[in-house]
Amino acid sequence: MVEDEIRLSIDDGLWVVTLNRPEKANSLTRAMLEKLASIAEDAAGKTNALILTGEGKVFSAGADLEAAKAGLATDPVWERLSGALVAFPGLSIAALNGTLAGGAFGMALACDLRIAVPEARFFYPVMKLGFLPQPSDPVRMKVLIGPARAKMILMAGQKISADDALQWGLIDAIVPHDSLMAKALALCADALAADQRHVAGIKALVS
Repeated sequence: MVEDEIRLSIDDGLWVVTLNRPEKANSLTRAMLEKLASIAEDAAGKTNALILTGEGKVFSAGADLEAAKAGLATDPVWERLSGALVAFPGLSIAALNGTLAGGAFGMALACDLRIAVPEARFFYPVMKLGFLPQPSDPVRMKVLIGPARAKMILMAGQKISADDALQWGLIDAIVPHDSLMAKALALCADALAADQRHVAGIKALVS
């Protein structure tokens, strides 16, 4: 059930969303994406901080293979999710517990901050698979790392290490696995303690 595959925890005003399908490398079905989008939409006005992470050693392998073959790879639900995360007026953090691949890039790129474990790898094999990336993904990737490096990932199919991802600006910090959530929680502290309008106002100025 999708309720088991997407876990939402709310504690002291902080929302933590966990991809919980580790036996399938947290690959995403349409139902999971719809649930994630609904949570992101619902979070607006209810929390000042949202953390997105995964269970196990992989953040997400992207679209579930069978679902992708059935059309999920080009479904607009991906854009709905990334759009909801961008529109969220609080601080959003992708706490990447492992490798980030394929369409799962969209949700991480849409977050305000990205932190990752040293073992994480980053790749988006749309050239090899014959799909176009979701429209907003290359735009957000280019803003973070520049057009040439975005082409390294999207066109040359390169698998990027966490060290390179940090150097390029794709992620903002490398954190040991056992400290990942503690770091994410620490980054949320100021936003959680602030007035909601103040948080939204600062984010609007930066954005």
